[in-house]
Amino acid sequence: MSDSKAHVTRAWVLHPDIRSDRQRRDAASALQEAVSLAAALPELSVEGADVVRLPRAHPGMLFGSGKIEELGTVFKAQHVDLVLVDGPVSPVQQRNLEKAWQVKLLDRTGLILEIFSDRAATREGVLQVEMAALSYQRTRLVRAWTHLERQRGGLGFVGGPGETQIEADRRAIDEQLVRLRRQLEKVVKTRNLHRAARAKVPFPIVALVGYTNAGKSSLFNRLTGAEVLAKDMLFATLDPTMRAVKLPDGPQVILSDTVGFISDLPTELVAAFRATLEEVLAADVIVHVRDISHAESGEQAADVRDILESLGVAEDTPQLEVWNKIDLLDEGAHEAAFARAARDASVLPVSAMTGDGVPSFLDALYAALAGETSVETLALGFGDGRKRAWLFERNLVEREDQTETGFAVQVKWTAKHKAQYDAL
Repeated sequence: MSDSKAHVTRAWVLHPDIRSDRQRRDAASALQEAVSLAAALPELSVEGADVVRLPRAHPGMLFGSGKIEELGTVFKAQHVDLVLVDGPVSPVQQRNLEKAWQVKLLDRTGLILEIFSDRAATREGVLQVEMAALSYQRTRLVRAWTHLERQRGGLGFVGGPGETQIEADRRAIDEQLVRLRRQLEKVVKTRNLHRAARAKVPFPIVALVGYTNAGKSSLFNRLTGAEVLAKDMLFATLDPTMRAVKLPDGPQVILSDTVGFISDLPTELVAAFRATLEEVLAADVIVHVRDISHAESGEQAADVRDILESLGVAEDTPQLEVWNKIDLLDEGAHEAAFARAARDASVLPVSAMTGDGVPSFLDALYAALAGETSVETLALGFGDGRKRAWLFERNLVEREDQTETGFAVQVKWTAKHKAQYDAL
């Protein structure tokens, strides 16, 4: 037996389908997504999964006593170490269920935090996850806190040093939060310097956004030739990756691959990752990548639009909707996707895997970047070298004639370019 086998945590996934919940999702799809979330952690082995239908959540135990006893028997027989509940679980419910079942229990927020910790690659990403985890953990000091001295990746909820329980009080967590905020401020300052330097580069930013596992990283890789982690798992990309891409017969752009969105994203993480998602706010064009083959593609798209709205994305920022994974559609659905695209120029069916539809997407991206253009002639003096260079760097000059006092420069530009020029 290898060491890796010895450290596998046997998990069971439960989705509480609560009848009184007004925001109910389709239970089978929700359970499938929860299992995919669990599968994103390599040290977990999902032994089983169930939808548990409830008229209402029980305040102290979440589930009824009969269901708790029934599930406890299953968990004991299957040697389950960890139960993952796809939904919110209060600290009291968590403590009572762990005591009844003699297993560790993690709710949806805890699991997503664990995955984010496992995926965070940049210094900022690591700090953001640690702060989000501390904020979450502060509310549930009925649990042991091991994160402050963990040796492994992840948050210590699953396996590893997390099995050694250590009590941590609010003061220790608050002190840690203050220390992390100071570190983060330094990192964000550096990031802002990089962003300011990038703003001087005459390339527009195109942000890929979408529900997690929609295929953003696969599309990013096809367009850039980069080797971003693109696996069939949720949250494969956490930190934004940026690459320059030359559009055919068009300008060079900076393409940004961002973290995938998800329904019921923990509020701690929406706040913590605001800085990471600032790349979206700064984008000239937002490309919303959808997995059009998914049974709940429409609901996922609505979740993405809600998060973009909550982030404060400007309504006038051009958006394109890429319907990815058309290679997985049957013939009828495939034809319907292209029929819809023929009626709506902002809908673009593609397959990041086969490349089908990508040339049309690039043409649409070029058109979206061009926007509404106007032609204007500017009178520049001989001393306006910086302004003149700025115009040429951005390929905005259509014609230039020398005059007695300087240059008559004919430009074709968008309102955004004009505003940037006026601010020079």
